[in-house]
Amino acid sequence: MRRVVCPGSFDPVTKGHIDIIGRAARQNDEVVVAVLNNVNKRGLFSVDEKIEMLSESTKEFANVRVARFGGLLVDFCRENDIPAIVRSLRSVSDFDYELQIAQMNYQLSGVETMFMTANPQYSFLSSSLVKEVAQHGGDVSSLVTPHVEERLRAKYAAKG
Repeated sequence: MRRVVCPGSFDPVTKGHIDIIGRAARQNDEVVVAVLNNVNKRGLFSVDEKIEMLSESTKEFANVRVARFGGLLVDFCRENDIPAIVRSLRSVSDFDYELQIAQMNYQLSGVETMFMTANPQYSFLSSSLVKEVAQHGGDVSSLVTPHVEERLRAKYAAKG
């Protein structure tokens, strides 16, 4: 069985994330979308909210499951018998950063990293930009699913 993990903070999940997850799902038997529970960083959404949004956003992929992790990703991989990580590259600067992490992960555990280039339609897209646009009332409907857009509007309305 070919099993991979797509890790991230997903705060919030974007159509760029979903594109990578879907492409990985077409090439592997199982894709585990692992949501980082970083206790040192407070995101807009809780881990439980992110898991719910990811589950809703990826429900069309029968071989995708969503889980949480904390600590080292390679430990999560070892505990779940996952031999490879899938990461997206949007730019050359992403590659420089991701290469170091991939080499460290391999050195620590032998877990491989596979890079997928971002769909050009989403190569500019980041969760941070989506939050900034949504915070100021901008239209993010082409960047996130309707369910995520609704959650963003509710969050910023509550803060407003």
